[in-house]
Amino acid sequence: MKTHQYDVVVVGAGGAGLMAALYASQRARTAVISKLYPTRSHTGAAQGGIGAALGNMEEDHPEWHTYDTVKGSDYLGDQDAIEFMCYQAPDIVYELEHMGLPFSRTPEGLIAQRPFGGHTNNITGKPVRRACYAADRTGHMILQTLYQQGIKHGLTFYDEFQMLDLIMVNGKAAGVVALEIATGEIHIFHAKAVILATGGWGRVWEITSNAFTLTGDGAAIVLRKGLPLEDMEFYQFHPTGIYKLGILITEGVRGEGGVLINDKGERFMERYAPTVKDLASRDVVSRAIYIEIREGRGINGQRYVYLDVRPETVNKYAAIDGRTRPDGSPYVVTAEELLAKLPDIIDFCRTYLGIDPVTEPIPVQPTAHYAMGGIPTNIKAEVLADEKGTVVPGLYAAGETACVSVHGANRLGTNSLLDIVVFGKQAGIHAAEYAEGADFEPLPDDAADFARAQLEAILNSQGSERIADIATEMKRVMMDHVGVFRTAEGMQQALDKIRELKARFKYIHIDDRGKTFNTELLSAWELGNLLDLAEVTTISALARTESRGAHSREDYPKRDDENWLKHTLAWMHPDGQVELRYKPVVITKYQPKERVY
Repeated sequence: MKTHQYDVVVVGAGGAGLMAALYASQRARTAVISKLYPTRSHTGAAQGGIGAALGNMEEDHPEWHTYDTVKGSDYLGDQDAIEFMCYQAPDIVYELEHMGLPFSRTPEGLIAQRPFGGHTNNITGKPVRRACYAADRTGHMILQTLYQQGIKHGLTFYDEFQMLDLIMVNGKAAGVVALEIATGEIHIFHAKAVILATGGWGRVWEITSNAFTLTGDGAAIVLRKGLPLEDMEFYQFHPTGIYKLGILITEGVRGEGGVLINDKGERFMERYAPTVKDLASRDVVSRAIYIEIREGRGINGQRYVYLDVRPETVNKYAAIDGRTRPDGSPYVVTAEELLAKLPDIIDFCRTYLGIDPVTEPIPVQPTAHYAMGGIPTNIKAEVLADEKGTVVPGLYAAGETACVSVHGANRLGTNSLLDIVVFGKQAGIHAAEYAEGADFEPLPDDAADFARAQLEAILNSQGSERIADIATEMKRVMMDHVGVFRTAEGMQQALDKIRELKARFKYIHIDDRGKTFNTELLSAWELGNLLDLAEVTTISALARTESRGAHSREDYPKRDDENWLKHTLAWMHPDGQVELRYKPVVITKYQPKERVY
């Protein structure tokens, strides 16, 4: 076993982790641990843009961005955190630009902006151009830019190290235990402060936009340390994933004028969001697609609709909507323009579907995409231990694994990239500040024992259950019963199945008993994380007897502010029992009202 010592250890090398590490390293000796090579992190899959009220294309204000985010959250987002994020947005976008991020440009050389779902002119209610973008590979550019900055500033990276456990001493974070994937060796990273930036857990569901690596490691580990997770019932389904594959088709396609079409050739979003239509918030659009499919208007009776971005379709509906360019001229696009603005999307469709979106519509269905809930934190990215806001000394979280809560019950497109850089920066600043005034806690002799025991239990299991079978059953039942639409009966079925699968997980069998690059062992360990998170998600969702944002219950179709304008906190006790408690939503200036798009 090898031991390393750093002032700050960052786990995860996506946008949040890299931003945190850059800022922590200015004042503290910092290391970054990642289960992947950093530029393979999932931030690179984000396509359409990062939200900031720059006003480069038309009038816009951070206050409008704040209100849209509060409204989009179905009033469950904490308004102090939302306001902080939205007012930080313009400066942090310019900071990324100065780091070298190659944003798309207007003819005048300004950062270009496009419309995105739920982002509006708060006076007219119509879509506003707020998404700053780099073609349709904005996340990729953020990831590359931040990694280059990390190399430039001499950050220390431990690539392909899998975090297995969090070391806590006297109630404080004292480091992490990790497995070096190449050798199978256990490493201890002794630290004054730990920042978790480990991403989401979309692999709980059958159809997902998430990479195979998004297995909720940080959140599951925190849960096992006796700390809570917040708002786990709120998981976003992005409305436009490639049919059957779940690969994301960015909202930027609709921002450029693409429309959703059912089997009758109707642009059906006019029924569900008369003002903004195809650019309603993601929960609204996902439900609309499901309703169209359920009522028999899926394409050829199948479980998908079309996303049509052919120039003739875009120009037809742009004229109907009265859409104009920033100079006031009619909005008319050409195939060449679409190719320039959406090159990756067009390539995805050609590669995975064998179609050209410039000449054929794209078959899409909702896909599990983003965790609004996660490890509870405050604006400083400090992890919270309870509903009273008690801070866990030395422990920070940022990005999708964290819940600040700026997304509430439903995240607006472009706010995930904003979240990771704003709160990644805060995590780095405050972790380094904490480390300057802290001492290293003495490491316990058994620091690595729990991590070792987990791996040995898998390696030594004499059962016959296969991890692929358990994973398949978990994903299917979660997709069927804890997806876009939910009922008590269906969720209880899902919970019963998850508990059955957790019992069967104790009797799994793996074939690879080696140490070097034992990805089967790690996949089994990750499946344990997913099962815990699936259980907590389902229990939290069963308890919330209302519909709000991404949590849509057919047996409780109304939002209930009197009883449910509050955050869920979930603890998993050592005996496996899940306890729920609640805390109030922070409301500053925007009182809850009905959402109308």
